[in-house]
Amino acid sequence: MGLLIFVFHFPQRISQMRMHSEDLTKDVMCFSLCLKRQKCNIKLYMIPASTIVHHGVLRPFATIGSSGADGINQGNHVSLGVLAPNKFRRSRTLLHSSSNPSGDENDFERQLQELFNAVKTMIKMGNKKDAIDLLQANYEAVKEQIDAGAKGMEQAAILDIIVLGYMLVGDLKLVRSLLDMMDKIVDGLKDDEALLDSVLLHMGSVYSTLGKFEKSMLMHRRALEILEMTYGKDSAFLITPLLGMAKALGSIGRVTKAVEIYHQAIAILELSRGAESEDLVVPLLGLGNLLIKERKATDAEIHFTRILNIYKRSYGENDGRVGIAMCSLAHVKCAKGDADVAIQLYRNALRIIKDSKYMALDDDIMEKMRIDLAELLHVVGRGKEGRELLEECLLITEKYKGEDHPSSVTHLINLATSYSRSKNFVEAERLLRTSLRIMMKTVGPDDQSITFPMLHLAVTLYHLKQDEEAEQLALKALQIREAAFGKESLPVGEALDCLVSIQTRVGKDDSELLDLLKRVLIIQEKEFGYESEEVMITLKKIVFYLDKMGRKDEKFPLQKRLSLLRNKHKESIQY
Repeated sequence: MGLLIFVFHFPQRISQMRMHSEDLTKDVMCFSLCLKRQKCNIKLYMIPASTIVHHGVLRPFATIGSSGADGINQGNHVSLGVLAPNKFRRSRTLLHSSSNPSGDENDFERQLQELFNAVKTMIKMGNKKDAIDLLQANYEAVKEQIDAGAKGMEQAAILDIIVLGYMLVGDLKLVRSLLDMMDKIVDGLKDDEALLDSVLLHMGSVYSTLGKFEKSMLMHRRALEILEMTYGKDSAFLITPLLGMAKALGSIGRVTKAVEIYHQAIAILELSRGAESEDLVVPLLGLGNLLIKERKATDAEIHFTRILNIYKRSYGENDGRVGIAMCSLAHVKCAKGDADVAIQLYRNALRIIKDSKYMALDDDIMEKMRIDLAELLHVVGRGKEGRELLEECLLITEKYKGEDHPSSVTHLINLATSYSRSKNFVEAERLLRTSLRIMMKTVGPDDQSITFPMLHLAVTLYHLKQDEEAEQLALKALQIREAAFGKESLPVGEALDCLVSIQTRVGKDDSELLDLLKRVLIIQEKEFGYESEEVMITLKKIVFYLDKMGRKDEKFPLQKRLSLLRNKHKESIQY
């Protein structure tokens, strides 16, 4: 039975299911960082918008953060910029578009700004229902105008603000239908309409957020053409649409063109702002992230090093922004395989951010930095140091949010994972029982999110040879996931894989185990492809059982397939 030692053969993408409690909106942060040649994804830190926005007008679309151009100064360019809010009476005030093209455009822009500010304020104060009521009232008013034949810039601009408002609310379904209405209107507008460039940029940003990158690119490209006609091809006003296009192109696989556009944006800013301007940070980040995604870490390192130097020159060696830039550079060093350098960068970064009080100790970004460093320390065999950081995360969460807070579950599971790696399964069991108790109290006994600690605990009990309880937990997790995600879903495949390993040692009938493995295989083939490494590992188990049961006719074709897959994955397996 040694062939079937328990291991999850499903990548961490399974763990992207959301925990539903109020403070468990983040994914479980399982170890995912990588060194050179390891098979995983790197997510680089983006400098928070508040650290790069300065002296310029921040457009409302930046609040949904999709273009990545938040830090570019828009000067006096006509926009829907966030200005000082005026008093706004929600119960009576609706936006009124002018039927006279020569009407007071500034007054109309002021009304747009007031509406957006009012919605933001309501949401911030927890009055989400009032915000929705206000948006709906304005939608009904503009819909009447559109139905009556008014399909001009004013209607598009009002819909634009309503879309941005619903993005803040989180109603993406309605956003899509509103975008369709806007599309039909802007298609019929001439490029010299005031506000059109801003509306197009907002639409491009929202399309990007919705994952509609082709549409995003079209909107940004038209906005770019309008701005080029107005300000020329070397104006800093082009940066926002350029970065929007670059992001969209990179997202649909047109990497070469995306890199070209990033370089174009960088060249414009160098010419207009200087080679050491802080405004360069945004396009440098976008370009660096894209290069990392394309596994061009050496090229990416140049851009992240430049970001670090820009912040050092602007704010000094001990500013918090320097610390954040160091963390991004540390990710690049990891991708290159320079683990020791990366660890030192992380440690310096955390020290600088803490000493400068740039962020609160319980800030989400600080927490992620600690977790990433802990992960890296585990990867290079320094698990004790990694655990110290994970324990620090737990203590900070308990200090600021209280013991048994749902946010502590992430750290309890990570600590348990660390102790399991060091074979301290007793401590891992204690931590996992605590996390499961917190989750059951928070979301109830049948919520899919409790299956995270439940399956982790089943694994740990398996190692402690408490097979009966381990099997019951795995069965319960499987039942919950089948109800939540469907019987052929990836989370169900993970639970099945766990259950098979446990029931193998329990002595379950071979034919039942084989049936479970076939279910796992079907799921893996659908999710990962017929030639994936996950499929190869499961095929190995199926062939083992077919051989054990003497079913040679079924075994031989699968054994041949397994042999082909082994040859394909030979290099990665050896590594």
